[in-house]
Amino acid sequence: MANGDSHRLAVLIDADNASSKMLKALLEEVAKYGTATVKRAYGDWTTQNLVGWKDQLHRHAVQPIQQFAYTQGKNSTDSAFIIDAMDLLYAGNVDGFCLVSSDSDFTRLATRLREAGKMVYGLGEKKTPKAFIAACDKFIFFEVLQGSPEAIPQAEESGAPDLKLLLTQAIQSTARETGWASLAAVGSYIGKNNASFDPRNYGFPKLGELVRGQPYIEVNETGEPGGMTHLHVRIR
Repeated sequence: MANGDSHRLAVLIDADNASSKMLKALLEEVAKYGTATVKRAYGDWTTQNLVGWKDQLHRHAVQPIQQFAYTQGKNSTDSAFIIDAMDLLYAGNVDGFCLVSSDSDFTRLATRLREAGKMVYGLGEKKTPKAFIAACDKFIFFEVLQGSPEAIPQAEESGAPDLKLLLTQAIQSTARETGWASLAAVGSYIGKNNASFDPRNYGFPKLGELVRGQPYIEVNETGEPGGMTHLHVRIR
């Protein structure tokens, strides 16, 4: 989904499973996909565990939602998070959801929101269970937003597909008779089949730079001087 002010997003943050240090980078990432018209963070704000969040919430106009831990060992935050998400879905005032958590408990919620025709962006750590990642349209790792060098080229170690296999399959599946495939079509194919795919996982800021960095891919660029350029790729 292209970003734009008309694409309204609800950003729901599981503060128990996200670091307050990520909030600024997280919201900047969300802005690429639309406008955060709802920003809420869930947790028991009476505890010391969430002290670091308080300044960040005010600074970025995120509404804290208080949820007391009534029963030890039970995650009340998850329940409040899910109930609010469903209320927002039925209200019909948002076009998509950003679910910020590394908790697999939100897998069914992501699936349900997508069944209702909403875009679902997940944001969490690399340790996030694969089922939750796959349930989202797109999943962005916190480590990528931090620019953590330890988090980037080892993407295969976290269960991500082998890069060469991934790109080869995408190019072959979208190529015309000439063997050339539009980079836009390649990117769309990969995104639909791999929610966590992100060139930044492999140390490249954009898909164009990523394919240019692969010796087994030939890149052809066309376009008018000063105008829009089009990239096509094929396997060497």
